Amino acid sequence: MPTIASDSLASLWDQVSGSQPDPDLWVVIATLVAALAVVVPHNFWRLSRNAITIAHEGGHGLIALLTGRQLTGIRLHSDTSGLTVSRGKPHGLGMILTAAAGYTAPPLLGLGGAALLAAGHITLLLWLATALLVAMLVMIRNAYGALTVVLTGGTFLLVSWLAGPQVQAAFAYAVVWFLLVGGVRPAFELQAKRSRGGAGDSDADQLSRLTHVPAGLWLFLFHAVSLCSLIGGGRWLLEV
Repeated sequence: MPTIASDSLASLWDQVSGSQPDPDLWVVIATLVAALAVVVPHNFWRLSRNAITIAHEGGHGLIALLTGRQLTGIRLHSDTSGLTVSRGKPHGLGMILTAAAGYTAPPLLGLGGAALLAAGHITLLLWLATALLVAMLVMIRNAYGALTVVLTGGTFLLVSWLAGPQVQAAFAYAVVWFLLVGGVRPAFELQAKRSRGGAGDSDADQLSRLTHVPAGLWLFLFHAVSLCSLIGGGRWLLEV
């Protein structure tokens, strides 16, 4: 029995960590079009933006933990806003990195996903995404947030376990394209709100108060990270 169990675990690890063949170029382009279709039109974006909010708040939470802060909870709201609460010093590098992680998390996750796909690690990408969503679920503190994360994580789990290689590849490329393309729009939305005198307590404004660097420069950083991630990640994805 131990031998059978160890053989099964070894087989599972080989499946997860091994590489899979790249999809055809038309699949890569089709998934890019699909990502654009749920990001560019406003009506679809109102729904799909929930997934970007998961990545945004997850970025805050992950960096809070990595910098030694105590993560107390994450909330996701139906208007696609979110809130991540952590305890620790209200200033210093840890707080700065935590505040900066939100808008940069979705495009950087997309860039990391593109690197995995370029190396052929489609299954590994799906399993890592599932693990991150399960870990995030533990910290969710409201019903809507829990429902959103469960549905998203359940989708990843079903595709990882039940779908064939071609479906897994198409799904993985669609997700990464969505993070790369969808990671660009929030910074422009924040810029538009600030130009109208709104979003006075945005991440950029909080960072400005923490560092005494103008909020506009932090907004420029958000733009730079998202656009550079899109360009770099897009090149990796298209080199099939």
